[in-house]
Amino acid sequence: MKVLVTGSKGFVGRNLCESLKAIRDGKDHRGRYQTLLPLTVYEYDRDGSREELSLYCAEADFVFNLAGVNRPKDPADFMRGNHVFGEELLSLLEHHGNRCPVMLASSAQASLVGRYEGSPYGESKRAGEELLFEYSERTGARVLVYRFPNLYGKWCRPRYNSAVATFCDAIANGRPYEVSDPSVELELLYIDDLVGEMLSALLGEEHRCGYDGLSPVPDPEGRYCYVPTTDRSTLGEIVGLLRSFKTSRDDLSLLDLSEGSFSKKLWSTFESYYEAGSLAYPLGANRDERGSFTEFLRTPDRGQVSVNVSKPGVTKGNHWHHTKWERFLVVSGEALIRLRRIGLDGDGNPYPVDEYRVSGAEPTVVEIAPGMTHSITNLSETDDLVTVMWANEPFDPSNPDTYYEEV
Repeated sequence: MKVLVTGSKGFVGRNLCESLKAIRDGKDHRGRYQTLLPLTVYEYDRDGSREELSLYCAEADFVFNLAGVNRPKDPADFMRGNHVFGEELLSLLEHHGNRCPVMLASSAQASLVGRYEGSPYGESKRAGEELLFEYSERTGARVLVYRFPNLYGKWCRPRYNSAVATFCDAIANGRPYEVSDPSVELELLYIDDLVGEMLSALLGEEHRCGYDGLSPVPDPEGRYCYVPTTDRSTLGEIVGLLRSFKTSRDDLSLLDLSEGSFSKKLWSTFESYYEAGSLAYPLGANRDERGSFTEFLRTPDRGQVSVNVSKPGVTKGNHWHHTKWERFLVVSGEALIRLRRIGLDGDGNPYPVDEYRVSGAEPTVVEIAPGMTHSITNLSETDDLVTVMWANEPFDPSNPDTYYEEV
């Protein structure tokens, strides 16, 4: 398949092109996309020539028209950039007798309802939609018109037309920002969800709809297309989440990262806005003559991850917990992990010691159950022992649930 992407250097175009090229180059192995191979990606942007565009229009099997103007100095440029280019693109396709499917990136503002009534940008987008529908009626070509809500994700330009991008950049890098009205709610579409829908469109699996004002109404025969996965959040909620992502470097906390959650998508977006040189941060290691213990991550409902370093010959632990339980994974060195159920058996004797000899050469997880005193000994006389430790709950100094007893 040969795919033309106009506006290829823009936010959506860049994300789409990189996904297409990953499929083209055999880096994306997902089976559903293998029917697109062999795949050619034609990238066209405003610095391209008409001759180049004409060649692509002659060859393309599918066109994604993502080109457009968002913030011109002259409002008249909305129509020139969003309508006139569409006319040129469609005329070239028609000139070459190419009736391949054409997708148009429109906007919710094209509805011209509510706060969008009279919007020059919306009017230019609506004109582009009608141009494409007329083209479809005239040629029989399949067309896909998507009205995007507020888009966000990696590579979106801050201080341009995305509040999310502006807040991400400012909070990540310590720049000033303002929230005019924290109660304003946005409908938000994540770039990976959008790209996933566009790739589905290539396979003929787009989601079609009609519109009731700004709301899409699913309809297999609908005139428009839409991405069914969007989120809603207020500006205040967005900024609050972004601030918590930034402070997680200090408190080591992890928020909800469940699949499909808005916080997971927003955090992935936020991470992409840190400037070069600011992607590393120190952790506070607790050091003594035995080695060190360093917290790495803590969550409200998935426990805590830490890294323990023991010097040669050192034994750590010799304690037990009522409710807390742990998993130890030695990643470097060789260790003896010993566990014993506390108390006495029915005959009045101590319970037997359970021993595990583990090393980083053969990664093995040892689980530390509640009610079992335990210790870990570095068996080396020369090298440090490094162990990743997970506990089912973060350490709480006011309720440590840790009681000394030698194994």
